[in-house]
Parts: sequence; structure tokens; C-alpha cells
Amino acid sequence: MENAIQISKINDFVFCPRSLYFHSLYENYSEKIYHKTPQVVGKIKHQNIDYKKYTTSAHIWQGLEIYSEKYNLIGKLDIYDTKKHYIIERKYKVKKIYDGYRYQLYAQYFCLKEMGYKVEKMFIHSLSDNKRYEINLPDSSNEQLFVKIIDQIKQFNILSDKNKYNKNKCDNCIYKELCR
Repeated sequence: MENAIQISKINDFVFCPRSLYFHSLYENYSEKIYHKTPQVVGKIKHQNIDYKKYTTSAHIWQGLEIYSEKYNLIGKLDIYDTKKHYIIERKYKVKKIYDGYRYQLYAQYFCLKEMGYKVEKMFIHSLSDNKRYEINLPDSSNEQLFVKIIDQIKQFNILSDKNKYNKNKCDNCIYKELCR
């Protein structure tokens, strides 16, 4: 059986397929070895969700485990509001809405729909400035793009990767020392 794709890794892959490869190499090691300040801060800020301490409201589900058999995805979503039917993905600091953020939300959306839950709206929430950005629900063309990304993740091979150096991405990558 093929391993399920972790939803959190979709954003990594869209950022750079190689980062997903290097992330898998480091999984068995302490994050202190390779995480930089932004990753450490993000992990600390995420603990409210991980330990379900964000809120005590019963209609706000935190850290809900989700799965899609259709797309072979597995993961957790940050917040699902069962009254408003909202998905909220929290990020520490959102400077812009990256495609990886969007695809991560699409994955959560498709999982919830397949599990029988209703989704009315989706948001990226920036913790550092308390701003919330609405992300449109995926239409059929977004779903096709999403499927393409999932297929690329399944087929990725570091040995045949032709990605070129990208100053904006590579200079900020926590794996840059391994990649060059």
C-alpha cells in the first residue's frame, strides 16, 4: 500500500520539491539541528492547537485528524468551526498567500468533504498581526491543479529533479546547505 501524503508537506513541496526530500531525511533527528527561528516560533505558536487549548468552545474543533481515500491524504487541520462550517489554517506570520498555503487548505477541504463534513469558507489566519485571509473554495479547475500537485509529489525523484536555483526561495530555505 502506498504511504499517504501528509497534508502539511504539500506546502513544503510547492515551496520546493527538494525541501520535502530533505525534510524526510531529517525526520528522525532533533529539529534543533535544522530548524531556524521562524520554524521554532511557528511550532511554539502551534501548541495551542496541538494541545487543544485554543478555545474551550465545543463547536470549535482543534487538531482534527482527517483523511482522504480518494487523494490518499492524511493530516490534521488547525480549526474547524462546526457552526459556521469554516476551516481555519493558522500561520505565524503571513506576508502573502502562497500557492502552498492554498493547496494545503484544498487538501483539508477535500478530506472534510469526503468525511461528510460541510465546508462553507476557508481562511488563513496570521497570528502575528491577527489578520484573516479568506481563500475561495476550490472549483473544478483548482481541483485539477491540486490533483496535478499530488501526482507530482507521488512521482518526485530527487535524482531527476531539474529545479534551478531561485534566490528568493533558496536563500531562505533551511536546507540550503545540503542542496547546493
